[in-house]
Amino acid sequence: MERESLKIVKIGGKLIEDEAKFSEFLKDFSELEGPKILVHGGGKMATDIAGKLGYETKMVDGRRITDKNSINVITMVYGGLISKNIVAKLQVLGQNSIGLSGADGFSILSKKRPAKEIDYGFVGDIEKVNSGFISSLLKQEIIPVFCAISCTEEGQLLNTNADSIAAAIAKAMSEKYKTELYFCFEKQGVLADAEDDNSVISEIDTQKYQQLLEDKVISDGMLPKLQNCFEALETGVFKICLGDFRLLKQDSKFTKIKL
Repeated sequence: MERESLKIVKIGGKLIEDEAKFSEFLKDFSELEGPKILVHGGGKMATDIAGKLGYETKMVDGRRITDKNSINVITMVYGGLISKNIVAKLQVLGQNSIGLSGADGFSILSKKRPAKEIDYGFVGDIEKVNSGFISSLLKQEIIPVFCAISCTEEGQLLNTNADSIAAAIAKAMSEKYKTELYFCFEKQGVLADAEDDNSVISEIDTQKYQQLLEDKVISDGMLPKLQNCFEALETGVFKICLGDFRLLKQDSKFTKIKL
């Protein structure tokens, strides 16, 4: 018996702030058939609000340094402002959904990243996904909407890369479903030339990925994104695509990742 397909879609914070594009994306998401999960970022909005509060944001290789002030802002912005707005918009579209962090149902457990060459602060590395809890929501035809926050077993909330959360969920759920992973961000896909939005690379396999790394075509936030993609494929995820807000239509340019 073939496993049911499950679509896990991650949308970036920059798209969320573009009202027209975000509305079109949510309409396309609502029209996806079968079980689905939405994972959202919100880094830009968190950075903007932190700045207004007088807090400086520090980034290293596309990853945020999260001090005590930052984790408080992130919890408010990701788990509150963005999460509840997305859920409200989905409900209007007839999509019964619930906003979650990793603390809810202990759905995404992590450990605080140890301080080595860089101290990332309150940042989590995912250790376990509660696939049973998530499956119970899907069986009730509820759409889980996850923000980029995980939780330790001791109850400490941790900032966790949204791409990593999407990939970890896809990997964990692949035991029960045929999982497809979609990363929607501001570009049409992975670009061969960062200055040319039309230079979308249609397919990237392991060999092509290594070449792009050597040529320094991939950098900053795209580094962890593609690392997550290949790790997910190696551990059972069926399909991964990257593109802009039109990605779910599958009729525009996008990048497919394969082994």
